Amino acid sequence: MSEIFDYSGDDVFCPGRSIFQNPKESSLFLSIGHHVDVYFPPRKRSRISAPFVFSGERFEQKKQPSIEVLPDECLFEVFRRLPGGQSRSSCAFVSKRWLMLLSSIRRDEICASITAQSVEPEERLISNKAVESSVCIKKGGDVGFDGTRVNPEAEDEEVESDGYLSRCLEGKKATDVRLAAIAVGTGSRGGMGKLSIRGSNSSHGVTNLGFRAIARGCPSLRILSLWNVSSIGNEGLFEIANGCHLLEKLDLRHCPAISDKALLAIANNCPNITSLTLESCPNIGNESLQAFGRCCLNLSSFSIKNCPLVGDQGIASLLSSASHTLTKVKLQALNISDVSLAVIGHYGKAVTDLAFTGLQKVSERGFWVMGNAQGLQKLRSFAITSCQGVTDLGLQAVGKGCPNLKQLCLHKCGLMSDNGLVSFAKSAGSLESLQLEQCHRVTQSGIFSILVNCGDKLKTLALTNCLGIKDVILGFPLMSFCKSLRSLSIRNCPGFGNASLAMLGRLCPQLQRVDLIGLQGITDEGFFPLIQNCKSGLTKVNLCGCGNLTDKVVSAIAKLHGATLEYLNLDGCRSVTDASLVAIAKNCLFLSELDVSKSSITDSGIEALACAAQLNLQILSLSGCSLVTDKSFPYMEMLGRKLVGLNIQQCHEISSCMVDLLVERLWRGNILY
Repeated sequence: MSEIFDYSGDDVFCPGRSIFQNPKESSLFLSIGHHVDVYFPPRKRSRISAPFVFSGERFEQKKQPSIEVLPDECLFEVFRRLPGGQSRSSCAFVSKRWLMLLSSIRRDEICASITAQSVEPEERLISNKAVESSVCIKKGGDVGFDGTRVNPEAEDEEVESDGYLSRCLEGKKATDVRLAAIAVGTGSRGGMGKLSIRGSNSSHGVTNLGFRAIARGCPSLRILSLWNVSSIGNEGLFEIANGCHLLEKLDLRHCPAISDKALLAIANNCPNITSLTLESCPNIGNESLQAFGRCCLNLSSFSIKNCPLVGDQGIASLLSSASHTLTKVKLQALNISDVSLAVIGHYGKAVTDLAFTGLQKVSERGFWVMGNAQGLQKLRSFAITSCQGVTDLGLQAVGKGCPNLKQLCLHKCGLMSDNGLVSFAKSAGSLESLQLEQCHRVTQSGIFSILVNCGDKLKTLALTNCLGIKDVILGFPLMSFCKSLRSLSIRNCPGFGNASLAMLGRLCPQLQRVDLIGLQGITDEGFFPLIQNCKSGLTKVNLCGCGNLTDKVVSAIAKLHGATLEYLNLDGCRSVTDASLVAIAKNCLFLSELDVSKSSITDSGIEALACAAQLNLQILSLSGCSLVTDKSFPYMEMLGRKLVGLNIQQCHEISSCMVDLLVERLWRGNILY
């Protein structure tokens, strides 16, 4: 051993000095005592990143001090002193605990002096990282909550509309964490003005805790919409009532856990409410409606549907209290009687839009009293659906009591006949639009009497599924015309035939829009008088399902009205061939949408359209055209230079290869195949 330690050379090994000349290489040694150094050769980077101490035979990792050891009370004080919204958003991104703590801070609890000194102007425009990580943000138009359908799998959306942010959360996207992120993220960006929640997971969905965050972080909330959210109860709306005093619109649908107590708090604390919508809320009744009428002096519209506890007392109190501001009233499937209609007729002095649906306990007397009360002088639109109390006498009273009525919609009113309709038309001299659906006691005589008596005002007439209309030849004075009618729609009335259509053509010379759908009794003979008597020029013609019309009618439409025609639908007209497309290509200069689905056109017809230099077609539908083949590819490609939409579904003679080529070449437009 002594010889080894006495050895001298370049690789000498001794406890008293280093064997490397470079002092940086001393890091390759690990001291394990006072007399021995152990050498570690270079190797891969150690996976141990934290400092450690070798003591005995164990490694002990040093504990780093952490802010997480502080209780929530201390963190709360720290968070409310953060300089600006960007800092709060960054902290919210750390953990769920921090996010929920930040969301519990009210706007008035934030230290304003620190925020004002530290926040840069451009910082307010920076997107919130915490919200962006949990919420898909999309800039765009307004987010609707009035019957518009949203994709159930779609992310929630944020848009800026009317000067405030808007959010829509749907299904599994609606959680307390997401609401907390919204509350924290939008607080420094002007606040959120519109929140819509549609559906929620029963186990991990929105609860009252999430609404507490919204109430504390978004005091500028103006519109709140809850659809099918069973997990939200009175406590959640209590928070909204205490924190969001600027609320203007409240929409509750299928919310069984919300009762009158919550709406009382809303009414007492949110006096700016202008719109109230309640649907399928079994625990909401008259007490809350009375509170809204008493406290919300700006209430302008309310809609109540399928709320069994709502009765005459609630409707009467609401109408009598808000008689000077209420303009829109919609009542559907309620246990109300003639008393409510009498109150509406007396106190509805400002009502302009009125809708009744499924009021089974309302009788003829209710409509008669409502009309004779003479209070609905400003009523402009009235829609009635499935109300057995609508009779000839009641309708006549409504016509006399509503002199400014412009639009009337009657759906499934089986007790009304021609007499009531004609009496109403004579009384309502301002009527501009009449829509009848499933009114089977109305006949051809009643329809023509309406046209004669409302000839100076009526602009729109729509008949749908009226089985009482039969094709009978009637005699009317030659000088009687309905010169104001511009739009005529007749759908699925099997008794409507050539005689009725010819009479309409003679009585209505200023027609511009004609929808005749599913009328198998109409042929070329009945359609020619209508085409020839239209002096203003047709702009829209829909003949879907009129299978007995031929090329003669289409050619006549193209020649007489080609200078004004913009829309033509020939879906299901089996007798329409290439001759119609040739006439359209030559005469229709402004036609933008053409539908020849399920017709007898071939490749030659497509060629005629493609070769028409003056044609500006944008949408073309060839669905179900079995005679169109791959030979029409070059012509479709020519049309595709201007088309924004092409429908070739169920064209079985078009191969998949051609479809692929069309998709590749016509990438600017949408192709359905």
